[in-house]
Amino acid sequence: MSIADEEYVSLVTYKSDGTPKPLPVWIVDLGDNTVGFTTWGESWKAKRVRNNPNVTLQPCDQRGNVVEGSAIVEGTARMATGHEYATVAALVKDKYGFWVTAVKTMNKVRSALGKGGQSDSAMIIELA
Repeated sequence: MSIADEEYVSLVTYKSDGTPKPLPVWIVDLGDNTVGFTTWGESWKAKRVRNNPNVTLQPCDQRGNVVEGSAIVEGTARMATGHEYATVAALVKDKYGFWVTAVKTMNKVRSALGKGGQSDSAMIIELA
């Protein structure tokens, strides 16, 4: 089973001082040993990846609790927009269906309250 087959993965990015910052994300297979997900381009995880592209992925639940005994997968991440974002967004929609619409609605409310923005970018991760 591939990491892309998981429903949620714990994505660990690193702050500038090296402190790991895990959070759960959806994940899709992009082929050629790459995976990805959509995010707001100005999110903290996107900013951290721009400073340090090294990440790890591990199966988890929706709250970010990693699956005991599961393998940690290392990778190198980059942010993408335009056609690449559209491709990843379509794959996320195919895999997660209704939940994508629900999250988009919640993000609109959060954005209106100044608490973040809509997904406008993709994080693409080349697996080690």
